[in-house]
Amino acid sequence: MLTSRSFLRRTRAGAVVKVVREHYLREDIPCGAAACRLCPAARGLQARPDGAPSALCPGPHYLLPDTNLLLHQIDILEDPVIKNVIVLQTVLQEVRHRSAPVYKRIRDVIQNPEKHFYSFTNEHHRETYVEQQKGENSNDRNDRAIRVAVKWYNEHLKKIEDEEKIQVIFLTNDRINKEKAVEEGITAYTCEEYIKSLTANPDLVDRLACVSDEGKEIESGKIIFPEHIPLSKLQQGIKSGIYLQGAFRASRENYLEGTVWVHGDAEENKEIIIQGLKHLNRAVHEDIVAVELLAKDEWVAPSSVVLQDDGQNEDNIENEEEKENILKASVNKDMLRPTGKVVGIIKRNWRPFCGMLSKSQIKEARRHLFTPADRRIPRIRIETRQADTLEGQRIIVAIDGWPRNSRYPNGHFVKNLGRAGDKETETEVLLLEHDVPHQPFSQCVLNFLPKMPWTITEQDMKYREDLRHLCVCSVDPPGCTDIDDALHWRELENGNTEVGVHIADVSHFIRPGNALDQESAKRGTTVYLCEKRIDMVPELLSSNLCSLRSNVDRLAFSCIWEMNHKAEILKTRFTKSIINSKASLTYAEAQMRIDSATMNDDITTSLRGLNKLAKILKKKRIDNGALTLSSPEVRFHMDSETHDPIDLQTKELKETNSMVEEFMLLANISVAQKIYDEFPEFALLRKHPAPPPSNYDILVKAANSKNLEIKTDSAKALAESLDKAESAAFPYVNTLLRILATRCMMQAVYFCSGMDNDFHHYGLASPIYTHFTSPIRRYADIIVHRLLAVAIGADSTYPELTDKHKLADICKNLNYRHKMAQYAQRASVAFHTQLFFKSKGVVNEDAYILFVRKNAIVVLIPKYGLEGTVFFEEKDKPTPKLDYNNEIPSLTVEDTTLHVFDKVKVNVTLDASNIQHQKIRMVLVEPKISGSDESATLSTATSSKDEPEKKKKKLQK
Repeated sequence: MLTSRSFLRRTRAGAVVKVVREHYLREDIPCGAAACRLCPAARGLQARPDGAPSALCPGPHYLLPDTNLLLHQIDILEDPVIKNVIVLQTVLQEVRHRSAPVYKRIRDVIQNPEKHFYSFTNEHHRETYVEQQKGENSNDRNDRAIRVAVKWYNEHLKKIEDEEKIQVIFLTNDRINKEKAVEEGITAYTCEEYIKSLTANPDLVDRLACVSDEGKEIESGKIIFPEHIPLSKLQQGIKSGIYLQGAFRASRENYLEGTVWVHGDAEENKEIIIQGLKHLNRAVHEDIVAVELLAKDEWVAPSSVVLQDDGQNEDNIENEEEKENILKASVNKDMLRPTGKVVGIIKRNWRPFCGMLSKSQIKEARRHLFTPADRRIPRIRIETRQADTLEGQRIIVAIDGWPRNSRYPNGHFVKNLGRAGDKETETEVLLLEHDVPHQPFSQCVLNFLPKMPWTITEQDMKYREDLRHLCVCSVDPPGCTDIDDALHWRELENGNTEVGVHIADVSHFIRPGNALDQESAKRGTTVYLCEKRIDMVPELLSSNLCSLRSNVDRLAFSCIWEMNHKAEILKTRFTKSIINSKASLTYAEAQMRIDSATMNDDITTSLRGLNKLAKILKKKRIDNGALTLSSPEVRFHMDSETHDPIDLQTKELKETNSMVEEFMLLANISVAQKIYDEFPEFALLRKHPAPPPSNYDILVKAANSKNLEIKTDSAKALAESLDKAESAAFPYVNTLLRILATRCMMQAVYFCSGMDNDFHHYGLASPIYTHFTSPIRRYADIIVHRLLAVAIGADSTYPELTDKHKLADICKNLNYRHKMAQYAQRASVAFHTQLFFKSKGVVNEDAYILFVRKNAIVVLIPKYGLEGTVFFEEKDKPTPKLDYNNEIPSLTVEDTTLHVFDKVKVNVTLDASNIQHQKIRMVLVEPKISGSDESATLSTATSSKDEPEKKKKKLQK
């Protein structure tokens, strides 16, 4: 049956046109019930629903939610207890337009066969399609369509020949919609009514989202925050320049302060300070907000005061005002910055938050505060009956809303992750908090993997060169199974040498646009934690078919140069190839072969040839101004049974590390130039912007304090001055300067050549650069492989590959994933460092001062590559006399002056007093601060047995 739908649309020119679209209606769309013989077979609803027993609906039944219920109660619907749910096309379309994350989640639930969710195409079924009536808005029409579908289902299921009839229950939190449904004879309940009727699953009530903000307001009803301006008025205000739009960034150190980054032409308005509870006005970290600038006489400076929200007096607003007065009193008049207030929220960027429950002290209370692991997120008020069970556990909570009269947002419990401090639980927390996709690969993704046993076919060889005769080998860290790259070197008859870099041909297995490609693009990068690897691609590819293991045939993408003995490139060619690696070596094994006086086999000869050329290439790079910086990396040695760290040491780099690095850099530069020459608008490149001069202030001052000069006019000037910055009396100073120089750098980023004019890579001193050499662990390299394959005629292109806007979106995601992977890796190192010192107890170690602050020093312990802060102001202790000098820079504590790069001795312990935020605690041992009680300080840092007694005395006091 054919019907038509018409609507009015305004063109860009302002004219109004009538659009008519054909709409097909059918009678053969299945209902999804397994017991139904009237409809074509379809996988979905069970014949005998086995969901949780309900006191309201004791008989067999299916559930049918409306749009708002699905949007707000997705955590309930995802619970294993809830099964046999009908999701209408009307509802899915509305959800898709209103929330992409919820839409993806409900699609995943529908595809899970154990849940028995069924998507019913009611908009194309002849008996459930409804026309929009005159004077009826789209929301009312959709509500009516949902009620019509519920009635049709109940009538349809009555025709099933069964002793016990199946009923369809309509779930809605819309009061008017529910009343209309009941009037029409439909069984309808709110979500809360239905969930509370599941007597066998009382804990499910905790996962209910607040239906409305009014439902959970504080009893006092006192208005704390100004009202948010409606979105329509905000958009008008932003257009006229009254308001500014930007991303809100909460402070880690001060919960009463944040900044809003505004993207605009006015340089002075790029960062706006927001200070004070009312001015923050319920903005949460990463929300997109509208800000109104304050008058200049109300501007403030960034606060140097550390304020943590203790959450003890959540309704004591006078206490908050006292803290705000402290901020105002500490303003530095010379550092005033543009200041504003949040007047409205344009887009909430709430996500599920990990953290711990702060159990209420009131007996049998159901309302408790949740403290997120991320200090930038406010505490969240939740209601739960499981407080005793959840105490000491890591849990996930979602925010539902933030009323004007509530000090904290309202939320609901989502999931219990496990005991705080457990290795598996903390790893899960850090992956979730850093948004690292780590779920197992779905069957839909795995379906696109090659079938085993896999062999190389004649079709695979069609555009490939057979290089199995070459002496190819790989050099990697110990235990590496995802081997991306291999090398070869040989002498040519004309007296020159040939060098080849062979990279795993991952793009052969991952074809554009399929589920495997989409999942790899979403993940963006492999994440390496201390004991775990979160693969970007399934293990069959990462550790087997794409890994260039020794003595097996593998598909590769090769970059081959002809060079003279001065490492000058005479010819470059690229080819898809097939190789057979002759050895998979570690850096140490390769170094041993190069240094051996007795080994002269083909592999060793090849390694020596590569090493000789690599040294020349490195010298050329450094002469051109490439930077050699330093960043201490640590390696943990794990107990074979408990898998706890038993030793911690900095990684030792060998010549072979540098050898591999040089040829990878050269391959990346050669490929970058090739794809840019072929695709000047669509090349995916990587750039490293030059830091602004102000970034180097700390480095220059630190060098001056040791009578050394650092020049920062260019990368070459910086590299040369770092090379000259040596001190016979203080040999470690050069390493410290290079570590500091690393902190001054900008972040390297991916970009599309057609969207940017600045290609330069500052750190490598290269005019152009990309990533080609690690496609197993970086999606950027897969895109580069596809571009290169098209450039040499080895593969065909596809529309998204030559769409610079699509490539720019890919780069944005890759930059985000790369950044979050780095943060996750650092968090993993920090957690394992805590585990190490937990078993180690108290240690005294030599350290060097990296930075001095107004009330602390930041030190580096070279033995462990560990960085930490030594504070001189402690709670409940007399504060020593502190004198901070920003110019030298130095900090005088009582009569002892501490300079940057001074060698000190610190006492290192694990401070586990706050299980939510355990940290490495450092106390200065040498030089001894005159007038301080060293033994008292140490006992505070190391003793935990006296803690209960101290608390008892404090309470008595």
